[in-house]
Amino acid sequence: MNFQKDLIAEYDRETAKTRKMLEAIPADADFNYKPHPKSMSLGRLAGHLTDMVGDWANGTLKQDKLEFAADHEWDPYVPASKEALLKKFDQELAGVREELGAIPMEKWDQHWQFIYGGQKFIDEPRHQVFREAVMSHMVHHRAQLGVYLRLLGARIPGTYGPSADEM
Repeated sequence: MNFQKDLIAEYDRETAKTRKMLEAIPADADFNYKPHPKSMSLGRLAGHLTDMVGDWANGTLKQDKLEFAADHEWDPYVPASKEALLKKFDQELAGVREELGAIPMEKWDQHWQFIYGGQKFIDEPRHQVFREAVMSHMVHHRAQLGVYLRLLGARIPGTYGPSADEM
């Protein structure tokens, strides 16, 4: 079994499903829409999915740790339009895809850390971080986006088979 080849294939499948969900955002959608006051806006959520595919995935592959001071202010990507979102998603995906194929096998077992304000939140083997903090995190937020789309009256694309809108 080639772990890296399998991981790349899984990443390709999950990112393709994520792109389908992003494509389902209505062209006239209000990116400030929130289904609940505690929810992220539609634009921030869609941008966060792009971060999972891009910055977060690249950071996991290229760096050994990500460290921020306690006073670090995160500047999330919020797209100006659906077109800008899809363009950034595609650009980010291409870079990560290239990096995934180039990473040496021995790096997968090395620990990767996420430290915020001096506290370690993640200290796990890189393969586990990539699987959980990149891919599973992306799937989680993709499902969240599906709820937003349903509430906006958009058609939901199938991910692991046809959706109710495709039947």
